[in-house]
Amino acid sequence: MPKPLIALLAAVLVAFGVSYFSDHIDPYYLDVITGVGINIILAVSLNLVNGYTGQFSLGHAGFMSVGAYLSAAITMLAGPRILGDSGGTAVQQGLLFLGALLVGGLGAALAGVAVGIPSLRLKGDYLALVTLGFGEIIRVIFQNVDALGGALGLNGIPNYTTVFWVYSFAALTVFTVVCLVRSTYGRGFVATRDDEVASEAVGLNTTRYKIVAFVVGAFFAGVAGGLYGHFKLTITPTGFDFTKSIEIVVMVILGGMGNTPGVILAAILLTVLPEVLRAVDEYRMVLYSLLLIVLMLVRPKGLFNFDYSAIASRLRRKFWPAGS
Repeated sequence: MPKPLIALLAAVLVAFGVSYFSDHIDPYYLDVITGVGINIILAVSLNLVNGYTGQFSLGHAGFMSVGAYLSAAITMLAGPRILGDSGGTAVQQGLLFLGALLVGGLGAALAGVAVGIPSLRLKGDYLALVTLGFGEIIRVIFQNVDALGGALGLNGIPNYTTVFWVYSFAALTVFTVVCLVRSTYGRGFVATRDDEVASEAVGLNTTRYKIVAFVVGAFFAGVAGGLYGHFKLTITPTGFDFTKSIEIVVMVILGGMGNTPGVILAAILLTVLPEVLRAVDEYRMVLYSLLLIVLMLVRPKGLFNFDYSAIASRLRRKFWPAGS
């Protein structure tokens, strides 16, 4: 069995074990742990677009909002009809939630196609402006649709998100991105990032690679949005604004563009750091911003941008020398 698949199965089993005993975990720490998992999904999926393919998307929160609203609409509107007055069994609720997450992810992926096909021939700042505009358009649409709560958003979303769901999808996101980038097809993403002109000169359809990366990233952002909505139990259009997209971009940049382990560590750090700074709540965001500036000055290529394969090889040689 391939090592990535073993790691995926192990992560799912660990997530199930932690979720099973989650009643014994302090609700505050459980909240932070869940937030970390959702941010890992968002950061790793955006890293496929910004890091591995070399694009600059500022609309990830828009895809997240599509997934959040679609999945919440399914569980709130279709859920009672499917589960009945009794609320259904745990298995039925799990299947409903899984279906809602997949529909939310597919809806976000379709939105990725809609914005990707006409705009991904653009590069750099122009692409960033288009994706930023898309994110704002989605937010304004949700803000003006009364059936989805309008400016007040949706309230009373079922509490279906657990540690198991969050970290299972986080593991699946990492698994998908790693396998995709390491595959023969996936090397086209890296080639597009390194030199788009040269890649086109040797026959690569760079626009196709960019669209595929965009759609895969959007799908997992939609799933993360569904997990977020069913965890917070309420969603509003303002929760998916430009600031949210910037938060995700910062995780990718701080972790190291195109560096999946680094991005995971950055997502953990930037989720936990604001909680650590709650002791000085009035200065929390000022200190948070200053720390980000210092970190980027000290490590401009990413705080966690290391060659993890080389580190693993050295540790292996040290603790498991050849012939032992």
